Amino acid sequence: MEYQKAAELKGLCNGKIVTEYLCRNGFSELTVDSKKVAVQHKNETSRKEAEDESRLPALEAAYTTILRGLGENTDRQGLLKTPLRAAKAMQFLTKGYHETIFDVLNDAIFDEDHEELVIVKDIDMFSLCEHHLVPFFGKVHIGYLPSKKVVGLSKLARIVEIYSRRLQVQERLTKQIAMAISEALQPVGVAVVIEAAHMCMVMRGVQKMNSRTVTSAMLGVFREDPKAREEFLALTKGGQ
Repeated sequence: MEYQKAAELKGLCNGKIVTEYLCRNGFSELTVDSKKVAVQHKNETSRKEAEDESRLPALEAAYTTILRGLGENTDRQGLLKTPLRAAKAMQFLTKGYHETIFDVLNDAIFDEDHEELVIVKDIDMFSLCEHHLVPFFGKVHIGYLPSKKVVGLSKLARIVEIYSRRLQVQERLTKQIAMAISEALQPVGVAVVIEAAHMCMVMRGVQKMNSRTVTSAMLGVFREDPKAREEFLALTKGGQ
């Protein structure tokens, strides 16, 4: 059985170059390095979990300091475990820092002769405003015009999760989602619209209960062609 070294592939594991070896037997080509990639990904996940665990004491101490700074008694029963709970909650709410689009997409991109608009709308989104560390949440609508490649529909929601589970501003979040899809699929165009309520406006400051912030990112044909943009906006508006 003959082994041939294939071209080096970039971006398969957190931006690192992974060399793939193909097994040739005259009838088929079988990838023999996929198990190594899977093991490397598992080890990377374990390392990140260990990092989170090692950082918990510092986060817990920080929350203890905050509570005491507010005039609270951290020794009273209701607050004994609050700093630890808050630390773990913050790690969960920012877990997107530990994930990349390559972790999510993996083998979920498929060759498909489909050239019509694909839309997934009303994707629930929760994030933290980086200015006040309070939530903003709402819906994300994603559309893309394929160029011979499509992605598993649930993966679009996972891409939203990666970038929303970080300290964010809505404008940047919208663009990051659009750019990630564009880089992964190389489609004809990508459109992303987010409509969200910001607790920094609802709970504090101007305290406007019904205010919503709408942001959009249009790439490719959706930026260049008004008709394509109008079609996307019309199809997503119906569900709001």
